[in-house]
Amino acid sequence: MRNESKIFAIVLILFICFLSFPFWYNLGKASKIVKPELSKKAKKEKFCVEETEYMKSYHMKLLNEWRDMVVRKGRRVYIGLNDRQYDISFQNTCLNCHNNKGEFCDKCHNYVGIKPYCWSCHIEPKEEN
Repeated sequence: MRNESKIFAIVLILFICFLSFPFWYNLGKASKIVKPELSKKAKKEKFCVEETEYMKSYHMKLLNEWRDMVVRKGRRVYIGLNDRQYDISFQNTCLNCHNNKGEFCDKCHNYVGIKPYCWSCHIEPKEEN
């Protein structure tokens, strides 16, 4: 009877240690930030359809908007950064510059654990050597 409180305290401490183990075990072991490598053509262009930070965060949203604009509204021209006009085309606009799928697309998507469904409809670009 006298040991119930001690046993409860020990079990509680062990339970808390067990639950918090992943947090204190990985303390200070952050993953290396992945930076995609631009192709030679993308480096020559100097800028994309929109600003880099926007494209990092919202490229999928932009691609979905492009799909809706083409399929549902019949619009084929996008006015982007610096009022430049772009053909709304994943294959001919985006993949024209970002054709190194392994070093550009896959690197980030694998890092965040996303499996995009782009390639269920589109042809995968051939890798640069």
